[in-house]
Amino acid sequence: MVRINRINHVAILIDDLESALSFWRDALGLTLSRVDDNSSEMAKVAFLPAGNSDLELVIPTSGDSGLARQLEKRGPGIHHICLEVDDIVGMIAHLKTKGVQLINQEPKVNEAGKKYVFIHPKSAQGVLVELYELPKV
Repeated sequence: MVRINRINHVAILIDDLESALSFWRDALGLTLSRVDDNSSEMAKVAFLPAGNSDLELVIPTSGDSGLARQLEKRGPGIHHICLEVDDIVGMIAHLKTKGVQLINQEPKVNEAGKKYVFIHPKSAQGVLVELYELPKV
């Protein structure tokens, strides 16, 4: 049986990193652990651990990316929720049997070796959901 292990992160789409950090870091007291460039998604991501999960502040690095278009259309706000799973291929197969619409049909692999897939918001009551499978150590 496939299962969800935990909320890995909540991604927040932003248009200004310093302004966002003035709230999340300076006002709320979260610690900025690192800022990474995610070239495959044309974004810069700031990571702020919060308990057993992260908040990710995501800012587009290209004006013609999907993230930039969403930011222009809807403005800053929650972009997606990421759920961690043990078996992403098994979860994809399970979701397909339930009629869940996926944005990418096969998992992608990021620079850190994490496998991920996005569930279309139409299947999740308007919420973009990402599934992660962490690399086996």
